[in-house]
Amino acid sequence: MIARIRKSMEEKDQGFTLIELLVVMIIIGILAAIAIPVFLNQKKKAAEASAKSDATNISKEIAAAFVDAPNASLAIALAGNNTNGTSTMDATLTIAGEATTVKVGPGNNATILATPATSSTYCVIVDPAEAGAATWSAGPNGVFKSATCS
Repeated sequence: MIARIRKSMEEKDQGFTLIELLVVMIIIGILAAIAIPVFLNQKKKAAEASAKSDATNISKEIAAAFVDAPNASLAIALAGNNTNGTSTMDATLTIAGEATTVKVGPGNNATILATPATSSTYCVIVDPAEAGAATWSAGPNGVFKSATCS
């Protein structure tokens, strides 16, 4: 009897039981169900943040030009070519004959709508290339999550 008890103490079972493995699988499944939806939206949020930043920065450059020359005509041009869509583009922003360089993020398409007059009526629209990402616009009245500056 003592020999049998001693033998069973020396020969412990090794490995995991089926219940332990099932519990681990359930925990991994729950963590995946929580984490995967959170990570799926990160690329879209990053594209929207980039578009918002680009719209804000270009709008600030235009506003700064109006501070320097408040009665200048609103001849705004945005030139640059981002053919591969994967790198930051240096675009030249020309306002009333003065040129400055602005950054447009990878995959973002920037458009400037302006009223050619001596007022500061303009709208910068930045559309990210990421599917489902929102378009951002900026103008004298602020930054908006839409394709219009209002």
